Parts: sequence; structure tokens; C-alpha cells
Amino acid sequence: MNIDTALINILCLVLLSLGILGTFLPILPGLLLSMCGLLIYKFGTDSDLSMIYIWAFGILTVISIVLSYVIPAKTNQKYGGTRWGSIGSVIGMIIGMFLPIPLGFLIGMFAGVFVGELLHDSKDMNKALKSTKGAFIGFIYGTGFSFVVAVAMFLVVSLDMLNII
Repeated sequence: MNIDTALINILCLVLLSLGILGTFLPILPGLLLSMCGLLIYKFGTDSDLSMIYIWAFGILTVISIVLSYVIPAKTNQKYGGTRWGSIGSVIGMIIGMFLPIPLGFLIGMFAGVFVGELLHDSKDMNKALKSTKGAFIGFIYGTGFSFVVAVAMFLVVSLDMLNII
């Protein structure tokens, strides 16, 4: 292995590691970093890694991105939330992404659910809190899925580097 390949391998492992961290630290674009590490490894080295991995992880990344918006809204409904809370979660998440505060998107999502439910029924704060709890549980599910996909990418690249797969 020459020095260029070694540097590319190190870069890939750094990106994959940052991707894992990014699945639960919102300041990092989790799976997108992992996907970049995977693509650089595949196309920047002499790797024999099958394109099936690239396609599978690409599809799982897109699914994860979609689920990160859908799951909190659906679990919000499961915990008694209304469409108002679901819409509020998406609007709050989008607004929160632009707030200059740590975890803005997350705070925005939960605030959006809560405010949306209160706009629907201002007298039932308990229902709004339960709905917000459902959105939190959904966020945990979505984050867990992303984390598993990011770890799988890291393992596939690591095992391929060691010529195990």
C-alpha cells in the first residue's frame, strides 16, 4: 500500500467516524459524511468493494433522511397527537435548523409539536405533552436507525480494508 492509499484510507475512516457521531450530534450531517467516506473509499482506492454496498447504503441513507422527518410525526399521532402536532413538528424542525442555538432543529421539532397541539386544543396541555413525548420517541427511533446504518458502513469499509470481506 502506497502513501496515497494510506491517506485516503485514513480520510475515509475519519469521515465514517464523524458520520457515526453525526447520527446523534445534529451539528454534523451524519449519514452524508459516512456516505462520502464510503464513496471516497470505493472510488479513490483500488478497493474491490462491490457496488451492491454502494447502492444498498445509498438507499438506506435516503430512507433514513425521509424517516427522520416522518417517524416523529407518526409517533406523535400514536401518542394521541393530531395532524396539527405532526405539521408543527415538521415546521418546527425546519425553523429550528436556522436558529443559532445548539440542537435548534430538535428543540424546534418538539416546540412545533407542542405549539401545534395547543393551537388545536388550547385547553388540553396534557395531550400536547403526550404528543411531544411521542415525537421524542420517534426521534430516538430515527436516530437509532441512522446510527446502525452508519456503523454498518464503517464496518464494511474496515473489513474490506483488512481483506476480510
